[in-house]
Amino acid sequence: MLGCVIHGQGDLRVDELPVPVPGPGEALVAVRYGGVCGSDLHYWRHGGVGDFRLREPLVLGHEVVGTVVSYGDGASGPATGTPVAVHPATPCGACPECADGRPNVCRDTRYLGSAARQPHVQGAFAARVTVPAGQLRPLPAGLAPRRAALAEPLAVAMHAVRRAGATAGRRVLVTGAGPIGALVVAAAKAAGAASVTVTDPQPRALEFAAAAGADTLVRADDPDDAGWPVDVEAAIEASGTAAGLDTCLRLVRRGGVVVQLGMLPRGHSPFAGNLVVSREIELRGAFRFGTEFDDALRLLAAEPAFDALISAVVPVREAESAFTLAADRGRSCKVLLDFGD
Repeated sequence: MLGCVIHGQGDLRVDELPVPVPGPGEALVAVRYGGVCGSDLHYWRHGGVGDFRLREPLVLGHEVVGTVVSYGDGASGPATGTPVAVHPATPCGACPECADGRPNVCRDTRYLGSAARQPHVQGAFAARVTVPAGQLRPLPAGLAPRRAALAEPLAVAMHAVRRAGATAGRRVLVTGAGPIGALVVAAAKAAGAASVTVTDPQPRALEFAAAAGADTLVRADDPDDAGWPVDVEAAIEASGTAAGLDTCLRLVRRGGVVVQLGMLPRGHSPFAGNLVVSREIELRGAFRFGTEFDDALRLLAAEPAFDALISAVVPVREAESAFTLAADRGRSCKVLLDFGD
């Protein structure tokens, strides 16, 4: 079978891989679509994500949907042939964080396509993949697999919005209109935000944010843009840049909440710490997601407008061109790999 493997910085290959056999408690899934994530692009372009560095070849991918093929011993779940989304996380269930109901920050979790552990946790950009059977989620009625491929990044966005606290009736700022930023817009609107302002230097990215429901679009490279908000109640930083965090801290109201969602570069990132003190701003992190995966599937089933965020579907044999397109924010939002026959 074909799989999408990163061998080192800039070294992305479509390799022939052996078809896996499900072990005890596992399911075998025929993957149909896989979404190219920002972390996949970081492994390709930089050899790592934040502090997680490549030390061996890694099958990428954690945003996948497909159909159930078979089960290993002792495993059960949706009937064979059922369209499913794959929850990518396997928390340990025993650490203090899991006991506290925060499995997304489990200290011993396994996450598909991640170099956080050694050996790495191989991902799901392959025609067949085995996962714990409990990580399968049948698609809600009416939800096509293509749109369902957005479930994982939408869950990330929904978790960030929930980290911001009560959103209904509030004004929200989002810095960064990449795929995650656009999905944060949709999640904030679904949570009842009164208005959502999005900033980004890329006009095309702002168009995708508008399709996701943004009320105001601001060119991040234009300080004179008339759309810059004042004293928003919550700000979500989705660009992964120090400049984006600075914008959030300066535009959120006193006593407001800033959520850092974008993964900042390795090392130290400067930020306006004095504003956190003098304005009593709450600065919170948001990492992956907890229970939001199932909520994301339900929201996707209810909102056909999410289709507008899928820029292209590219055959897996052309993976490098798909990654090149996904990295070009002037042309794309979410790019999917197609593993279909």
